[in-house]
Amino acid sequence: MTKELLNLPVPHPQPGDAGVAWLRSSVVRFSNGEEHLRRRALTTQLLENVTATTLEELATRLALPGALDDIATIAGSYQLHEPITPEADAAVERLAPGHDEVTAARIGLLVQAWAATRTLADRLRTGDPTPAVPITRRATAVGTIEVSLTDHPFGHGPHACPGRALATRIAKNMAFKAMHHQEDPLILPNAWDHASAAALHAAGFRAIGTTSLGVAAAHGIPDGMGKAGDQATALAKLLATFPCPVTADLESGFGKAPAEVAELVADLGVAGVNLEDGRPHGLASPQEQAELIRAVKERAPGVFLNARIDTHWQGIALEETEDRARRYVDAGADGIFVAGLTEPRDIEKLATLAPLNVLAQQRTPQELKNLGVKRISTGSLLFRAALHHTVATATAVRDGEPTAKSFTYEETQDLISRGTRSDAGSAAGTASAGWSPAPGR
Repeated sequence: MTKELLNLPVPHPQPGDAGVAWLRSSVVRFSNGEEHLRRRALTTQLLENVTATTLEELATRLALPGALDDIATIAGSYQLHEPITPEADAAVERLAPGHDEVTAARIGLLVQAWAATRTLADRLRTGDPTPAVPITRRATAVGTIEVSLTDHPFGHGPHACPGRALATRIAKNMAFKAMHHQEDPLILPNAWDHASAAALHAAGFRAIGTTSLGVAAAHGIPDGMGKAGDQATALAKLLATFPCPVTADLESGFGKAPAEVAELVADLGVAGVNLEDGRPHGLASPQEQAELIRAVKERAPGVFLNARIDTHWQGIALEETEDRARRYVDAGADGIFVAGLTEPRDIEKLATLAPLNVLAQQRTPQELKNLGVKRISTGSLLFRAALHHTVATATAVRDGEPTAKSFTYEETQDLISRGTRSDAGSAAGTASAGWSPAPGR
């Protein structure tokens, strides 16, 4: 029944020559018939080939740089049931003094993206399955009715959201960054293929990373030598459309120049990346690594860059680690990851510089939280545990002993569901995560 209701026309706004009234009467959101078809084609054209990792980037790509303060003001008066404020009228006039339909389309796109992605990001961060936009409105012979979007978070029919992929990417970036600034540390398990990521998502983890050792070893390639780039990026792209933020371990960029790594990160579609200063034959200089970090953040500012510092594994003093951490944060890194860091005093000191990531260790998440840690990742632990379990199970079969518990065939098949499958193309494929940026365009 909901599909049929969503095929109904949208309520028509009162016409206007200026301000919000003009905007409402000029955008695809409140259009029907031939007018809607024309404006939707214009909106789709504006979104064509647009890539952005933040709302600020999106505003720039839509030729409205620096407009988000005005967009936020307009958003409070945009919907037909919301009162129009003088401030919202003034904001529209600042952004569209010429009152042309193209600018109206740009403003409408940004208003709906601003309102929905912020809510969606919070839903993803907390695990709330409620759609970011829970209802939409349709016109009937007896008046305006409200239609639930629970089963169709991107809308359906002629007004289905055309910017789904872009909006969800921005929302996941926002959510993933926020996960590093909450009270409790983010527990980040690291997957090595689609099935392991799907199982972790099904277990309730709100974000998933990849493990360079797991990916490389699964393909018969040594870790840390920069030789598993194709495999690592292929997995990152496969997981990028999961209904949760995904961060990819890119080692040190697989030998690519900073500009190439930056383009790679922008193209992957993931919410975060790990970039380490370790190289196949030693450490990069702090200047070299800072240049890499700066290039990536300039190209993909919304992607959370976790700067891994490999000094501790090489027995280098804390002072060098701290110096590198400061340089990397100054270059734009969003967080720092010191592999091998275990001493409480060292953890406390480095945790003051930026959100600190450490590997899972004997201390509990609460103990690490008390030391200031914001992210606890499993690294290659899960992959190594899976190898161990595989060998132990095979040995038990050979020796006629009981085997340990495992997923059933049906449970494994169910993991590759519409909610996690990377080719899930319908709204139903993301309903479990509450994805619903800007329906009704």
